[in-house]
Amino acid sequence: MEEEEKKIVSETELLPEEQAASAAEQDAPFEDEVEEVTTRTLSPGRMVLKRFFRSKLSVTGLVILIVLFVFSFLGPTLTFLPFIWGEQEQDKTSVSNESAYTEIVYTDEEGNEHIVYDIQQYTPSNYRPPSPTHLLGTDEKGYDVFSRLMYGGRISLTVGLVVVVLETVLGVLFGGLAGYFGKWVDQLIMRIVDIFQCVPTMPMLMIVGVGLTANGIDGAPKLYIMMAMLTLFGWAGTARLVRGQILSLREQEFMISAEASGLPAWRKIVKHLVPNVMPQLIVSMTLGLGGIILTEATLGYLAIGLPTVYATWGNMITAAANNTALTLYPNLWISPGICIVLAVLAFNFVGDGLRDAFDPKARR
Repeated sequence: MEEEEKKIVSETELLPEEQAASAAEQDAPFEDEVEEVTTRTLSPGRMVLKRFFRSKLSVTGLVILIVLFVFSFLGPTLTFLPFIWGEQEQDKTSVSNESAYTEIVYTDEEGNEHIVYDIQQYTPSNYRPPSPTHLLGTDEKGYDVFSRLMYGGRISLTVGLVVVVLETVLGVLFGGLAGYFGKWVDQLIMRIVDIFQCVPTMPMLMIVGVGLTANGIDGAPKLYIMMAMLTLFGWAGTARLVRGQILSLREQEFMISAEASGLPAWRKIVKHLVPNVMPQLIVSMTLGLGGIILTEATLGYLAIGLPTVYATWGNMITAAANNTALTLYPNLWISPGICIVLAVLAFNFVGDGLRDAFDPKARR
């Protein structure tokens, strides 16, 4: 009894600040429990978004991508601005093919008069320096460089997105079948994958591009065929990745439970296996986007992609093949090069952020 009375007296003798600190210590476990419960009640989608936007590089990549897409798809529609030109609209006002001379009369020491002609020759050129009408100048054909950056972004970004989506669909389909069923299905699909991975992609694309040009196939049909070829040679890597992941996942406890519940095979693949492969797929897709943009740029630089009348970031860099443009007009090839670098970096940043956000083991 005496000890209890001493304890009560000691507690009543505490200062107000000490009483508040003691109460805070007693309530701390309750607050932690409330915070834990609140975190657990977040939906999986909100948890993914929370993890994604926590990364500064991911947000930076997302902002760069938004700017590039707005620049490429919305910019050309602002035709009321004086520096927005059409994709195939030429400005040839800078062409000059005149020659002028000036007569100079001088007298020598003996008093004889001589006439000398100072001739000035203007060579034809469509290159115009940056100005309010042409923010990045014009190329050798009179095309506005700034406007063609927008149109080139449309093609380069669209090709990358479409090809990556098609590659992923084919890779998930065939890789999922091979990894889940195994046996002769796995052997058949994997041998097909080996054949496609043994084919040298760039030489085949060069052969196809030259063949299409020789047969007079240009413009949109050539673009569609090149996209189909990129998809045909690119799905094999995704299929091998999906197959390897599913081989390790199909023996897990949740798959045994799904097997016991009597779910059909397609539902087990789509509902349980594919979502667990998404982090690896997202990384593969984003890296593939950058690679496809670089491949398209390489084909354009080698002049076996789309013709120069159609703007792409790749065939805009073909100006670097001209020594005059390389040394005197760096604005022609530096600007599309910067766009390519920004697009590839942005896709990689976003891919890394999505991988960490989808990964249930992430602790960041």
